[in-house]
Amino acid sequence: MAKYGKKAQSKVKRAMHERKTGELRSGRSGKKVTSRKQAIAIGLSEARAAGAKVPKKTSAKRMGRPAKKGARKTAKRITRKTARKSSR
Repeated sequence: MAKYGKKAQSKVKRAMHERKTGELRSGRSGKKVTSRKQAIAIGLSEARAAGAKVPKKTSAKRMGRPAKKGARKTAKRITRKTARKSSR
């Protein structure tokens, strides 16, 4: 079974062609895209938006290093402190 559908393939192909000709621009900043990986990412993102068959995006948080042991406790403390300040 294929991971990517035909629509996804065509979107990535179009993005790569635009990158090669210098027409592909980043969405947020509007800068010219020169990286192959970024062009592929843009193509896959557009394919997802169009409803093509594309695997789910892996989040950087899951892929990175494991969370520290006391991270949840400190987060709770911080939220409690801010809640107290705002209620007064």
